[in-house]
Amino acid sequence: MNEKYDASSIKILEGLEAVRVRPGMYIGSVDARGLHHLLWEILDNAIDEALNGYGKEITVTLNQDGSCTVSDNGRGMPCDIHESGKSALEVIFTVLHAGGKFQEGAYKTAGGLHGVGASVVNALSEWVEVDVFRDKKHYHIRFADGGTKTSKLEVVGNTNKTGSTVRFKPDAKIFSTTTFNIETITSHIQEEAFLLSGTKITVIDEINKKEYVYEYPDGLKSFIEYLDEDKDTLHDPVVFEKSLNGIDVKIAFQYCDSYQENTFSFVNLVRTKDGGTHEVGFKTGFTKAINDFARSEGILKEKDKNFEGVDVREGLTTIISLSIGEDKLQFEGQTKGKLGTPEAKNITEAVTSEKLSYFLQENKAVALKIIKKIKDATAARDAARKAKEEVRKGKKNDKRSEKVLSGKLANAQSKDSSKLELFLVEGDSAGGSAKKCRDSKYQAILPLRGKVLNTERASINEVEKNEELNTIIHAIGAGAGANFSIEDIKYDKVIIMTDADTDGAHIQVLLLTFFYRYMRELIETGHVYIATPPLYGIKKNGEMHYAYDERELEKLKNDLGKTEIKRYKGLGEMNADELWDTTMDPYKRTLVQVTLEDATACERRVSVLMGSKAELRREWIDENIDFTLEESYQVSN
Repeated sequence: MNEKYDASSIKILEGLEAVRVRPGMYIGSVDARGLHHLLWEILDNAIDEALNGYGKEITVTLNQDGSCTVSDNGRGMPCDIHESGKSALEVIFTVLHAGGKFQEGAYKTAGGLHGVGASVVNALSEWVEVDVFRDKKHYHIRFADGGTKTSKLEVVGNTNKTGSTVRFKPDAKIFSTTTFNIETITSHIQEEAFLLSGTKITVIDEINKKEYVYEYPDGLKSFIEYLDEDKDTLHDPVVFEKSLNGIDVKIAFQYCDSYQENTFSFVNLVRTKDGGTHEVGFKTGFTKAINDFARSEGILKEKDKNFEGVDVREGLTTIISLSIGEDKLQFEGQTKGKLGTPEAKNITEAVTSEKLSYFLQENKAVALKIIKKIKDATAARDAARKAKEEVRKGKKNDKRSEKVLSGKLANAQSKDSSKLELFLVEGDSAGGSAKKCRDSKYQAILPLRGKVLNTERASINEVEKNEELNTIIHAIGAGAGANFSIEDIKYDKVIIMTDADTDGAHIQVLLLTFFYRYMRELIETGHVYIATPPLYGIKKNGEMHYAYDERELEKLKNDLGKTEIKRYKGLGEMNADELWDTTMDPYKRTLVQVTLEDATACERRVSVLMGSKAELRREWIDENIDFTLEESYQVSN
């Protein structure tokens, strides 16, 4: 190797050039997630204005040309001359790490405080246009080709309104897709509207000629009602709030007749998906108040142990929303996913304990319902714990698992769990083919006989009594429900492999519901995948080609000419070689990794689609699914 490496090899990227060269460093990715991140950055600026009391209306528009517009009626971004010699507006959109949220006094609290900002959106856009309304004037400026100013800041008119409007078109040279997803946008914005009570946020979809309006005067109460709409609840939502030492705490909770705990926490309207000090404080304060009440009422005797937190929170839906000023705000790691502010724990704990204690004393009928549910959860958990302890004492564990898995699981030979894969395969026929073609050193096969139990409303006892789910639990080897432990999983990948038809999709949904409700950490840590078998096999001169959707089929038909086309109606119609080549070979296959991008949207969809209220399920299907009776493929050509 004789490549030169000296000072001339070191390149300094000026201005926004670094963002275009390494966009992933600033927005995470250049796929659909990164695309929507651009919108969130501009939206955060509008929301921060409303959060600080400036303006109560925000409008997001998806334009016909693929651009997106965000408008607010806040103060309007500053347009006077900055100390750098440029206008403040130009600085905001062309200088990294520039903005009002770094200056004390401009914002009390801000969700966009640690965001990448408008300058990064400018760098990754084909063009950006900004209109500002303030000081009785209408200002306009335009940028293009990754942040180059193409028109100077100028006054284009007079006005009495205030606010800012930003219109940007993502650069197709940067992103793998530039098509915004309306459901992703409306889910995110609805959540923001719940948290920002009194603010009206409108989404206009000019492409599909639809408009969505989100405005919730009752804030967190409406949020809880939305999340629990398809559940049987024990009482009305409870909401309380208080400010201590400059930290505003708002909490809403409701118990449901279910077996899952759902906690959604936010700081300055930003979702803290990894929790943090505020969640710890809430859980400690909530459990303390419950135990204090139970002892004061004689429900827990002196010799009785306190209720454990996991039992106290069974069936509990909670929203925690904190507002913290810049001087106290701390996040752990590179993202905003986990709050690290130490003071937030003590304050959230104190507010929760005080307010909940008062509620329980003033609403004893509801309190006794809650205590009964907690006692039932404790009894069930104690029974499960004793059974698990007996199993863990020795060979009983292995013998029981061997009995459950006997004749079902074709296990892998390797003991290195970091390389192992478990395929959950629809049907014995497909399972047989998978066993023949698999890499037996690393791939395990578990055939599933029919559809599994819908676990949305099932207890852990019902889950363990279901033969198919019990087999999956023993195969994965990490328990389920409150006893699930991610450290004990036997496989790095759990791969759902079903037919590419309606029944196969239903089985996928049932399994994902089970994992979401009883092994959620398996999804959260990226261990769940969906296999993608082909829909068509195309034979030409003895060579097989495969199409995974209609678009690929049409392309192959055009490229290959006269062919023999086979429509695979199920995995069982594929021989072992075909199944390996298309779906199981690690070097050729395509797997879809299941992730939780939006926890609240996921919670809502699982509850609606898998819950008991058919009218809500029908409404969602009518709004989101298009049906057709036409077959768009040909058997031969």
